[in-house]
Parts: sequence; C-alpha cells; structure tokens
Amino acid sequence: MARILHLMPDLEPDEMSYVQALVQHMSDDEARQFADIYRSRRREPMLMLATTVIGFFGVAGVQRFVIGQIGLGLLYFFTGGLCVVGTIIDLINYRRLAYEYNVKEAQRVLAMMQY
Repeated sequence: MARILHLMPDLEPDEMSYVQALVQHMSDDEARQFADIYRSRRREPMLMLATTVIGFFGVAGVQRFVIGQIGLGLLYFFTGGLCVVGTIIDLINYRRLAYEYNVKEAQRVLAMMQY
C-alpha cells in the first residue's frame, strides 16, 4: 500500500487497494510507469459529481459521456436523464461510477504494459 500511496496519494481507499493489488509484483520502475499512465486516464469522483450536477440542471447525460458510455449518454440526453430519475441515481452513485470506470482503465493500462 505504501508504494501506491506514495505514487498516487489522491486515490480513494477502495481504488487504492485495487491498484495496489495490480502493481504488487511490479518493479519500482514498472509501478511508476503504470502510475503515470493510469493517473492521466482515471476519473476523479468529484468530476463525476460535478458533471452529474451539470446533467441535473442542464444537459443530461454529461457524466455518462465523460466515462465513455456514449449510448447511455445519448439515452440520458434525449430522455432528460430518464425523466431525471437516472440522473438522481447517478448523483447518489457517483463514486461507484468513477470506481468502475477507473478499474477498467487500470486493467487497460496493465494489458498495454504487458505488450
């Protein structure tokens, strides 16, 4: 945990545990390279909260576009956030949305580094 805490101190606790498990067998250079790439691709939970609030008061679905869920973003956009209910659910679950996106990105970075 100490190595990831040193490389990426801004991670949420559950995300930190997940990333630590991914890099535990890496050398320090590999872990640093992973951290640099992953840091540029991950989404902060507060970004998800801000874009969901924008979706609630303005353009619905922005939060889904930010995490690459284009289909859901379009659905939210054309249905007003599924009649606002979907946007409210995303407001409640913004941390989970960010975590799920970040897990997928960590797996992509790990796969990319193995080639």
